[in-house]
Amino acid sequence: MSDVVPVKLRPEILAQRAYKQGQPAPANSFKLSSNELPFAPLDSVVAAATGATEFNRYPDAAATKLRQALAEHYGLTADQVLVGAGSVSLLYQAVLAAAGAGDEVMYPWRSFEAYPGMVTVAGASSVQVPLDRDSRVDLDAMLDAITDRTRLVIVCSPNNPTGTYTRQDEFERFLERVPSDLLVIADEAYIEFVTDTEALNATRLLADCPNLVIARTLSKAYGLAGLRVGYLLGNPRVLNAFNTTAIPFLVSAQAQAAAAFDGEIAALMPEMQKRKDASAGSTDWPWILICIDDLKRCIDSINDQTLRRLASILVLGKGLRVAVIVSGNAADITKLSASGERFTMEMTGKTTLLLGGSAQAHMFARTDLAYSAASQDAGAGMGYLVQDGHAVKLKAVQK
Repeated sequence: MSDVVPVKLRPEILAQRAYKQGQPAPANSFKLSSNELPFAPLDSVVAAATGATEFNRYPDAAATKLRQALAEHYGLTADQVLVGAGSVSLLYQAVLAAAGAGDEVMYPWRSFEAYPGMVTVAGASSVQVPLDRDSRVDLDAMLDAITDRTRLVIVCSPNNPTGTYTRQDEFERFLERVPSDLLVIADEAYIEFVTDTEALNATRLLADCPNLVIARTLSKAYGLAGLRVGYLLGNPRVLNAFNTTAIPFLVSAQAQAAAAFDGEIAALMPEMQKRKDASAGSTDWPWILICIDDLKRCIDSINDQTLRRLASILVLGKGLRVAVIVSGNAADITKLSASGERFTMEMTGKTTLLLGGSAQAHMFARTDLAYSAASQDAGAGMGYLVQDGHAVKLKAVQK
């Protein structure tokens, strides 16, 4: 078959690489390329979704019940909430509403890999502002890059994939200096995984900043990735403009039912927090072992300096210590032990000392081939073999 497209299409679309999903994980593995929550859905979530059986009816296009529930949770009105098929779908709507040919959309880089594509689809131009030396979003550099063509600025916190977050006071100073009519979106898809009280929580600023919109999702911490539910919080007139770019009926009745049932979904977060707190308060913190089958190939395939650094150190979360085997097979490991800041590994008669450290704030970090998703084992030192982007759970390591 010829690679030539037989009809006239936009050249920038043809040049854009389509999103390619990672390979499905085997039954005994976790698929790490999408930051999926490994916990099984709550029974009540399953019951709510399976109870929505009127497949012959269109769903509520306004997601009224879910919007009301979210509004009540955040102390807002329902018209300050917009629901969509995951936060990425809503970000597409926002970009389409805000920018077109000749306009600019600014975001940090590296950051969420979908940002460039949504800007291209809108016909606008991307302005990618490099992260600072600590792989954090550089708000000062973003301010310097704003021009009269800038229509939208996206700040991802915690930033995906580096895991670093923007502090509340930093963001407040940033908003004070941004033009009051410039749309700013705080992409907080991973906010539930941050425990530092100084980290950005943009909901504190909504009442005073009509140009601010917050993007959040139920796909990550709440484990509804397969149902595709996200939401925006913001000024009603701004959200109504975004709604004009939406595909109607995109959030199914099953997804709305699962997301809106009596708030029990929030039970996931206290449970995760309890496990993290128990780990952080222990005198013998657990270790998470990551075995990468071919780290050299992983590093060689990464050109970006930030991701190259992350290929060597994977950050798992506050209270968890991380050790990374540079290269090796789990079958060659004969003994693992951890004491204080030291992690000792014996492989086929050879003893290797690996240094670990306690992470400060984050639950995830990423490389092109694999990134961590092991925090559910905070109560025990666990091992994972990472191969082709999947993490196969090993037996508990010796402490």
